[in-house]
Amino acid sequence: MKQTPDVTLNFQHIFHQFEHCVDLVHRTFPEIHTDILYFPGLVSKSSFSSMILQPFANIQLQELEQLFKQSQFVEVYHSKEVVVGILEGKTAVFYQGKVFLVDVHGPKERNVEQSETETVIIGPHDSFVESLGTNLALIRKRLKSSHLKVIELSVGEVAKSRVYILYIDGIANMEFVKELENRINGIEISSVNDGGMLAQLFEDNPYSVFPQFLTTERPDSAVSKLVGGRIITLMDNSPTAVSLPASFFEFFSSPDDYYQRWALGTALRLLRFLALLIAITFTAFYVSVTTYHYEMIPESLLQTLVESRNRVPFPPVYEALLMETMIELLREAGARLPSKIAQTIGIVGGIVIGQAAVQAGLTSNVLIIAVASSAIASFVIPSYIMSASLRLMRFGLIIMAGIWGNLGLIMGVALIIIHISGVTSLGAPYMIPVAPMKGAAWKDVFIRVPFALLKSRPPQTKSPNQARQKIRK
Repeated sequence: MKQTPDVTLNFQHIFHQFEHCVDLVHRTFPEIHTDILYFPGLVSKSSFSSMILQPFANIQLQELEQLFKQSQFVEVYHSKEVVVGILEGKTAVFYQGKVFLVDVHGPKERNVEQSETETVIIGPHDSFVESLGTNLALIRKRLKSSHLKVIELSVGEVAKSRVYILYIDGIANMEFVKELENRINGIEISSVNDGGMLAQLFEDNPYSVFPQFLTTERPDSAVSKLVGGRIITLMDNSPTAVSLPASFFEFFSSPDDYYQRWALGTALRLLRFLALLIAITFTAFYVSVTTYHYEMIPESLLQTLVESRNRVPFPPVYEALLMETMIELLREAGARLPSKIAQTIGIVGGIVIGQAAVQAGLTSNVLIIAVASSAIASFVIPSYIMSASLRLMRFGLIIMAGIWGNLGLIMGVALIIIHISGVTSLGAPYMIPVAPMKGAAWKDVFIRVPFALLKSRPPQTKSPNQARQKIRK
């Protein structure tokens, strides 16, 4: 059926919408009674020249109707479509009451480079960029299947950022897809700047310290999640893909686990869980022992510890909080400083401050070892957002250990376990396959067994097709 243009679909009304936009370009071709509007910073110069300038510069008035029948000229019938099209990098062509949009979008983009936050030793080294189309192409390059479906949504009342929901038809649980689509459509906010910010707006437990979504900058990781039955969201102007539903144990897995031999992958994964325990409890355990439980210290070490703490004027809990705060300051300074001096500041600052604090009698040598070990252990965790959450937990456990000793430390750990056992991600249990218990899935959680034994998809995805592979011998 032929559409009827709305009454506001005219050049003057559209041009008025962009009043005081000095970067908008209006060009007119009086010989053929045609006007065009576009933002030069959003269009590709070569495409604009070949598809707009050259044809209009060498055409007669009677040939225009034939030109507008070409596929690149898309006629629109609503003024809102024209405004949105111009803002997306298209050129609006006005001719005798008709409006056509020509897609010449091509702003400067960052090249596909190696991820700085998710480095691997073996495996692909490309990462997502800020272009939604490029990110989708990186996924489709690896996942050549017509079952990969993409749903386009818009979020932000002012910014109107595009969001893609990706899933594999027949593998992903459609209830999760519909739930995610409804949550994104229900967001009312002026603008969303990043995928991580978007995920915080629809997560199940917004007041929890623990992240309920897994973020990645690696296309191979995103494809792995899709094949496993999960849903991926991509957002324009964001180099981050969000995977849902997420499990607590996913944050301790790395692509390296699958690109290397299974025995090495298992050892590394167990090492990360050991790092988890060290990161959150080591300093708190030091505070507990030196405050209330000296009988737990071996006699050969006790004299050294007493001599080390002899000049310290503070209780162990204040001493530990002071040093942990200094470590966090050094970590944040290293992250914000230029890369050429960040590493130097981190190393020199840590050595100088630690040594000076011991010599000044503000802390003990043993605490420096405990704090440094906790900091190093937190770096072992592959996910930055999970590592940051655990560092925050460490301060709470130090305070509880300083008040109640080992009882406070145990109570703190118990409260953390109780909390995360009740957390959900897109309605799915956060602690699966531990709570609820799914013993068969442990072979790809705490360990990484050979691929021949990985026959099922993760139970958290509730995939209608649980068979991951069938290896014929």
